[in-house]
Amino acid sequence: MNASEDIKQAAQIIWDYHHVNHELRPADAIWVLCSHDLRVADRAVELFRQELAPRIIFSGGFGNFTDGIFEKPEADLFAERALDLGVPESAILRENQSTNCGENVLCTQRLLAELGLEVKSVIAVQKPYMERRTFATIRKQWPELELCVTSPQLGFEDYCTDEIPMEKVIGIIVGDLQRIIEYSKLGYQIAQVVPPGVIAAFEHLVAAGYDWHLMKG
Repeated sequence: MNASEDIKQAAQIIWDYHHVNHELRPADAIWVLCSHDLRVADRAVELFRQELAPRIIFSGGFGNFTDGIFEKPEADLFAERALDLGVPESAILRENQSTNCGENVLCTQRLLAELGLEVKSVIAVQKPYMERRTFATIRKQWPELELCVTSPQLGFEDYCTDEIPMEKVIGIIVGDLQRIIEYSKLGYQIAQVVPPGVIAAFEHLVAAGYDWHLMKG
């Protein structure tokens, strides 16, 4: 399935919607919600070097796209990347048990409580197409937290690689849009307004066969 121009245009609409475009400000911590994409760790290191926060929290065990593929929990691999890029071990915290975005919140809260650390503000770092869903999840489950969300600074086509090809990215962003809509009904996230044009792009991509990452049932 090769992406035609109309497919790319529809994907771009959803890609843009997934971005929240927050203005970043200094925080107590940079909080990385880990995944299969180590470029997210690179973005966190950029922010650390800009002195936007004194520590980085890496949160993630094995998720949908890393279970059975990664040899170590996501948080450990992301932390190793940060260490390789010069972040000191003393500035890194690891939560390596969570398996999804909701658990990222709960397990990170538990870790901070165990360490006796108070975190009132964070810059959450995610994949580009997970910005809005991450914002909605954290705002629902940790409403008092002062929150900004960011991601690797890449456009839709530049984000795609041989390891994460465009066909896969399109399927993922379609599924994540559905989760933004449905998870709020289940109480996992705050509700988000989804413009009609975004819904139309979603329906076009589903009809074109980009439905493999949709929720089952």
